[in-house]
Amino acid sequence: MKKYFYILTLACIVLMSFQYRLQENEPITKVTLGEKLFFDPILSSKRTLSCASCHKPELAFADTTQFSVGVDGILTDRNTPSAMNLAGRIHLFWDGRSNSLEEQAIQPIISTTEMNLPIEQAVARLNEDKVYSRAFKKIYKSQVTEKLLGDALAAYQKTLETANTPYDRYINGDDSAMSQEAIRGRLIFIGKGNCSNCHAGEDFTADRFKNIGLFDGKKHNDVGRFKITKDSSHLGHFKVPGLRNVAITPPYMHNGVFKTLREVIEYYNQPDAFVKNGVNRDLSLSTPLGLSKTEINELEAFLKALTDDRFLKK
Repeated sequence: MKKYFYILTLACIVLMSFQYRLQENEPITKVTLGEKLFFDPILSSKRTLSCASCHKPELAFADTTQFSVGVDGILTDRNTPSAMNLAGRIHLFWDGRSNSLEEQAIQPIISTTEMNLPIEQAVARLNEDKVYSRAFKKIYKSQVTEKLLGDALAAYQKTLETANTPYDRYINGDDSAMSQEAIRGRLIFIGKGNCSNCHAGEDFTADRFKNIGLFDGKKHNDVGRFKITKDSSHLGHFKVPGLRNVAITPPYMHNGVFKTLREVIEYYNQPDAFVKNGVNRDLSLSTPLGLSKTEINELEAFLKALTDDRFLKK
């Protein structure tokens, strides 16, 4: 069964890549070049995966599996986050190891658990491809380089912004845009739930790193930000993700441990009920929130109101 599923998945990827493959004499800009590259498996070692294989457009450019499958069938170390609404971010990846989209875009290509293609080979492939080579020379007046590849991919990713949600219409003056339940949930979000302490701004992230208690050094042993900084105070710290379209990007957290938004809220409501003795857990989570079932429903309704119209099921 797994074999047939793999074959079917591969066939879908090939069909998708054909649809987006850059064609000769096709009008091209930096953004459309980046889009073609994002969907083209030419950037994976076996030419079987593209960026879109894990960052699926219909899922707000995220994945709904706990861990995505790399080119050699190896699972990624962490859950795949959405690639949307990242244009203004100053830290990328769960551990913040990249400081720009241009730098971030290269990492999945060279990662041995993802696309597994050395950057020198990726650049060589594109320079050997007549259509891509011509496109880079037209746009950048240069042959393909690592820097220009990152620039093109980032140019496309910067267009993946969403701001057409019930919440956006509500704050712009349409009082009927959100349900009364979601409106009450918003008040919980910025009040009793204390969610806005970390999830602030237009994209609901303060671009900080927090330890929410999902590190105990045993069952939950991903050290997070510490791997980058080697600062013991960063043990178990992970980047606070944005919340736009969060309702359609399960599972949640860096390890995909929670399958639903409700599980996430229930965790925050009483962290010790899920992970006892979380090492270095943020002090804001030292006591239960005390949300009632009704309040949990209201908060969940608000989070669903952050979904862009394009992803709503008709």
